[in-house]
Amino acid sequence: MDTQIFDMGDIDIAWCPGCGNFAILKILKRALAELAIEPTNLVLVSGIGQAAKIPHYLRTNLFNGLHGRALPAATAIKAANPAFTVIAESGDGDMYGEGGNHFLHTIRRNPDIANIVHNNMVYGLTKGQASPTSRIGFKTPVQVAGVFLEPFNPLAVAIALNASFVARAFAGDAEQTTEILKRAIEHRGYALVDMFQPCPSFNKLNTYDWFKEHTYYLEDSHDPADRNEAFKRATEEGRFPLGIFYTNNDKETFEDNVGIYEDDGRPLYERRPDFEKLHKLIEGFKVSD
Repeated sequence: MDTQIFDMGDIDIAWCPGCGNFAILKILKRALAELAIEPTNLVLVSGIGQAAKIPHYLRTNLFNGLHGRALPAATAIKAANPAFTVIAESGDGDMYGEGGNHFLHTIRRNPDIANIVHNNMVYGLTKGQASPTSRIGFKTPVQVAGVFLEPFNPLAVAIALNASFVARAFAGDAEQTTEILKRAIEHRGYALVDMFQPCPSFNKLNTYDWFKEHTYYLEDSHDPADRNEAFKRATEEGRFPLGIFYTNNDKETFEDNVGIYEDDGRPLYERRPDFEKLHKLIEGFKVSD
């Protein structure tokens, strides 16, 4: 399948020149095309932010929700129609900041969705304040003396909660990142891909060169089934490992456990509501005089 099947044509793209989102958009199209996923069978879900604009630039189904609220919508969409490939995609501020609570509990629910988080370690849409993943000492117009909070570590948190797929990628490495995204999208269950990317406008520290110098790939000998080792690798500082840290293929998904397909295999959107049952339910809440 050609990546052009996802192209929107000659449209304005509201990212700054050099933004890592351009690379991620190209890599995502390539991964989807290599997996032969039809645009009609794909739903991209996002919140608010520069990364959250990415569904606007692919010819497919999309849901653009509130700030930090992409994951609940993605969970519901997958539950309503399990035949869809569902990808929740937003930035580190949207997913780990405003959406931090949803991030935690989506991992616990384990819906069959991929969660791609564009991690540029800064808030780009709102002009450069520190995000949950900003490094200590990073100076911004708001944090004028430098960030002093411990950076949020999404991989360590996800592994601690026994997420079923945890990976980290870099927007500057197209070949390796395409393969990581393909594995995440194919994975049955919740799949996190924390994606390093530069923001040339508002983060002059974590540039393409910085990421190249401060990352390396997990060895071929790394066992993603070893949760303790995966957690240890996720907490490394100085140079950050890239690749697939942890996979747990034995977990049941949210769709398996919620029970909505036990008696009726049809997707929810094809079912007609039982108004008699609904009426009885409403009547049951009435308080008698």
